[in-house]
Amino acid sequence: MFVTTDFQFAGFSFWQPYVMMIDNTNQRYIGCLIFNCMEPGRQKPTEEDDLAPGTLLARTEAQVAYALHSGALEPQPVEAELFEQEGFSFVVWRKMLQRRKEKHRQPPAIAGAFFNPFLPYDPDLFVANLSETHLCLLNKYNVYHNHLLIVTRAFAEQTTWLTVADLAALWRCLREIDGLGFFNGGKDAGASQRHKHLQLVPFPLSPNGTAVPLETAMETAVFTNQIGRVPSFPFAHALVQLEMGRETAVSLFHHYRQLLAAVGLHDGTVERGGAQAGPYNLLLTRRWMLLVPRVRAKHYGVSVNSLGFAGSMLARDDEQLALIHQLGPMNILRGVGMPVEMGNGRLEIGDWLNLRSPISAL
Repeated sequence: MFVTTDFQFAGFSFWQPYVMMIDNTNQRYIGCLIFNCMEPGRQKPTEEDDLAPGTLLARTEAQVAYALHSGALEPQPVEAELFEQEGFSFVVWRKMLQRRKEKHRQPPAIAGAFFNPFLPYDPDLFVANLSETHLCLLNKYNVYHNHLLIVTRAFAEQTTWLTVADLAALWRCLREIDGLGFFNGGKDAGASQRHKHLQLVPFPLSPNGTAVPLETAMETAVFTNQIGRVPSFPFAHALVQLEMGRETAVSLFHHYRQLLAAVGLHDGTVERGGAQAGPYNLLLTRRWMLLVPRVRAKHYGVSVNSLGFAGSMLARDDEQLALIHQLGPMNILRGVGMPVEMGNGRLEIGDWLNLRSPISAL
């Protein structure tokens, strides 16, 4: 199916082809959203611009157009395959080859050097100011359209506890864009950058229109003292329900502490900040918050971040896609997560060392 449309949006002129080939037999979707933009009709937003309520989506769409025109944004062409395992639904995205523009490529790595793409950030990826402590950028190498990064202005390590300010910035975005907010707590939780950042991907996560592929399973959660657990999930986790109209950054921080305590990661230092006790993934929608402790970043070479626990995985090539088929997505989540029997209470340091040993991190 090939569709082209002409339209005006936020001062920009677009010719928008969206290519989607559908293999109904194998439930495969091949899609790549391409904007061929005319010269922008107005200047891109800057840090001096305030974000007016209700304008984040329009600002995002406008900046996506600008960044595609400039070459700063490099969407990753992917093929999506819908996958079922033991009643669980997943979407697995396979990367397709793409030649990047030289102008905005990341500088080559220097031995011992720390490259920070957020300090300074590329101004062509800037979307909005969120607060005195956070700003919003586009994810440069996005799979999902309008993928946002919520970044701290000052450098903070990705392995530090989340703060009220972190959750306030993410919640401000979620109030305006319905989607999945998430945080990859460290390299072993799938983080690729050291500079502290949260993320937001608009719904749906699946090309068939499903908002969160694993949300159906989450609806079976059994709650005790407000903490829910999904009986069929083979990895340690904790879940709380949210009320969109009543939540504040302070209440979200309270839920966050509850979840950390429920999986044994709350070491008494959360309120003071500082280094986290262990790696974890935090997933947040307008309806629920899910926390998953981690023991490793990969299972047999397949990397997993927060999106994996929502039912969305990424394969770098055909070989890795075949491996995901062989192992099964839920078995991969089991392999990178903490065993259920260990995640319902506090871990001893020896448990962590055993679980995260190089031998087990295949």
